[in-house]
Amino acid sequence: MIVHKGTRPLFTQRLRLRRFTADDAAAMFENWAGDERVTRYPTWDAHKSPKDTERLLRLWYAAYADETTYNWLMEYRGTPIGNISVVRMEEESGCADLGYCMGCAYWNKGLMTEAVRAVVGYLFGEVGADRLRIVHAVQNPASGRVAQKCGFTWEETRRAAVRTAAGEVHDIEVYGMTRSEWETLQ
Repeated sequence: MIVHKGTRPLFTQRLRLRRFTADDAAAMFENWAGDERVTRYPTWDAHKSPKDTERLLRLWYAAYADETTYNWLMEYRGTPIGNISVVRMEEESGCADLGYCMGCAYWNKGLMTEAVRAVVGYLFGEVGADRLRIVHAVQNPASGRVAQKCGFTWEETRRAAVRTAAGEVHDIEVYGMTRSEWETLQ
């Protein structure tokens, strides 16, 4: 059963996962939200200016008042480098979908895997989720490798299942993990 606790600080060996603040807008824009390489596959456009990022962060910050919001800024060596969040929560089934992105200067260092593992542990161990999913564009296999390294199982490929903000249609891959699978990894 889901017992909402909201976005709480999480710590890994190299990362601090925390709530966003208005002061994060410039770094978020510079490090990932304004970079078309990072925003190629999500359903949202690269931000055109730091003002776009500021507007979004005001919405995200206000959402923290609701304990059903799970949205972390990833901080590495004091620098905001990306985010990870629950993009969809199905209360009845206890299933949550994770979404994440990170500045390309930090790719291929194992940082996203570290962040996903921390969030997975929190959602299963503290919040009481029964199942988690990660969905990614087939053309973005690095996202699938993160899911695999974290113990998620490939479940299916859905053809022409998502349209990006740029209007491109992509196939997606779905990975899943149940609470019992997570428990065996502990």
